[in-house]
Amino acid sequence: MCGNTMSAPLPAIVPAARKATAAVIFLHGLGDTGHGWAEAMASIKSPHVKYICPHAPIMPVSLNMNMAMPSWFDIIGLSPDAQEDEAGIKKAAENVKALIDQEVKNGIPSNRIILGGFSQGGALSLYTALTTQQKLGGVVALSCWLPLRSSFPQAAANSANKDVAVLQCHGESDPLVPLMFGTITSEKLKTIISPANVKFKTYSGLMHSSCNQEMTDIKQFIDKQLPPVN
Repeated sequence: MCGNTMSAPLPAIVPAARKATAAVIFLHGLGDTGHGWAEAMASIKSPHVKYICPHAPIMPVSLNMNMAMPSWFDIIGLSPDAQEDEAGIKKAAENVKALIDQEVKNGIPSNRIILGGFSQGGALSLYTALTTQQKLGGVVALSCWLPLRSSFPQAAANSANKDVAVLQCHGESDPLVPLMFGTITSEKLKTIISPANVKFKTYSGLMHSSCNQEMTDIKQFIDKQLPPVN
């Protein structure tokens, strides 16, 4: 099962209440599944939007003594200068691009798709958005970092998302992915895409999780970027 997304179960989906004219693809964090985030998205859903929460494949994770768990790519360490799983990150990004292509085939244009994620999933959503030629409707990056950040802005040379809207959120008391990671990421993003399009929101007392205010902010961002079409 290592690293092969074909072995992962089908995504958790919150269908649109009427014909889906937009979609949100949201990637969970390390060791999690898409089910919890599908429930969270169901609590803020809009009737014309379909929410897709895929499950990561099971693989050994170096950071957790090689224990096998759901993971988008290997994590070797959690410091800003830790070695990174470059091949795994790039392969995972290709798999996310294939998910976007699938929705385009289903009739939803890529610029009506928001890509998002939490922690490792947020990291992957940022990397994918910045390296794809698929023009996206926005990016939601929660409690995360930009992988392979030293490869940017060069890695974004062919990206269609130089002016994409990004909502980045981070808990001020996050013990796992410290707020500093979010701040470094926000500053880096502003060198890659239009600085006016990068919003960085922090939440007092919030640890490595989400909160009601954050979910409200996410809903407002999604509704603004993916308005209903008549």
